Amino acid sequence: MSDEISALPTPRLTRHPDGITAVDTEYLYPGHAAAHLVRQDGRAAFVDVGTNDSVPYLLAALRALGLEPEAVDYVLLTHVHLDHAGGAGRLMRALPNARCVLHPRGAPHMIDPARLIAGSRAVYGPERFERLYGRIEPIEAGRVHVTRDGERLSLAGREFEILHTPGHALHHQVFVDLAHRGIFTGDTFGISYRELDSAAGAFIFPTTTPTQFDPAQLRASVERLLTYAPQAMYLMHYSRVTDVPRLGASLLEQIGALERIARDSAAAPDRSGAIRAGMWQLWLERAHRHGCPLDDARLAQLLEGDLELNTQGLVHWLDTRAG
Repeated sequence: MSDEISALPTPRLTRHPDGITAVDTEYLYPGHAAAHLVRQDGRAAFVDVGTNDSVPYLLAALRALGLEPEAVDYVLLTHVHLDHAGGAGRLMRALPNARCVLHPRGAPHMIDPARLIAGSRAVYGPERFERLYGRIEPIEAGRVHVTRDGERLSLAGREFEILHTPGHALHHQVFVDLAHRGIFTGDTFGISYRELDSAAGAFIFPTTTPTQFDPAQLRASVERLLTYAPQAMYLMHYSRVTDVPRLGASLLEQIGALERIARDSAAAPDRSGAIRAGMWQLWLERAHRHGCPLDDARLAQLLEGDLELNTQGLVHWLDTRAG
């Protein structure tokens, strides 16, 4: 066993139907980001992986489920934003039989992550980047599988269809678990923290983080996923949601609302402040109607990071349109 396997931590696991287990990646705080481990007839795949600091938890999850690293056939990455893919290079070192499955726009950035690192450092700042992500390790080109939209791959006979889903990012893809009517959505189907669940079910909102957010593309991608009539969506933030038609309708409404907020704020002296205030008001009103259990102060604390990144994404979209 490699040095990655020794002295593993205790992972936070949530077991779902159909051999799917959510593994808390421990990114920022518990309950913020989940990788998913799919098991089928003794073989396994990870969907998204978190950061370098997440890797010991993923390896510990394998051990907890009675799997060896050699049993992992795939590391399926929805996109290469570092909260999803930052630890992929380190994880692949510990999985001798795995192939990393990447969108054609994302694959070059995991084989040679220099540009990805530079872009992320610009978003987060050098000190915060180092604290959150550390050294991004490359993946050997020979271990990368570059996908085509609509192609299928098999995990011990369990078929997944790969859909390219731009909107959150041009290099985004999702994995449709065809036999079980589930979709691993990365960030395309938004964010739904379990702390916001109420008697009405899950609360959801879109993520428009920089730098490739496009509302028209995101609407089309969400609508495409809904045509599969999925029973469950598996989100990075955070894990399994059902009642998909209601959540999909909510996402589509909010994408339109955020686009209007951005357009209405385009001429404001402080565009960022106006967009952020409008977004906060939108989420606050929806959270109240939904019966979310958190008070306004705790809700603001929970959503602080998303407000900041979504605002950056909407400002960048405005600038891109202007150009």
